[in-house]
Amino acid sequence: MRDRVLSLLGLAQKARALASGNFLVEQAVAKRTARLIIIAEDAASNTRDGLEKITFHYKVPVLYYGSKETLGHALGQSERSCVAILDEGFAKKLKSLIEENAQEQQ
Repeated sequence: MRDRVLSLLGLAQKARALASGNFLVEQAVAKRTARLIIIAEDAASNTRDGLEKITFHYKVPVLYYGSKETLGHALGQSERSCVAILDEGFAKKLKSLIEENAQEQQ
């Protein structure tokens, strides 16, 4: 399951349907272009707190998935603590895959 999520993130990156990194993610939320935020499970508490505040204010869903290393690797970049999905189709599919994965883990 994890590979499908990471593969889909890579496709979204190629389609230019995501923003990665704290600054670009916050910018996408503020511009109301973000449809889903994915935060690495090992992201710093300051990063989590800041993103949770802004996403709550703008009513953008947030999910926690993977590590900074795996998110960055899926995007062909260095470590990434957060990703904003900008396309509604990618956001819906990623949300369902991550939620399925969480249910399987229980």
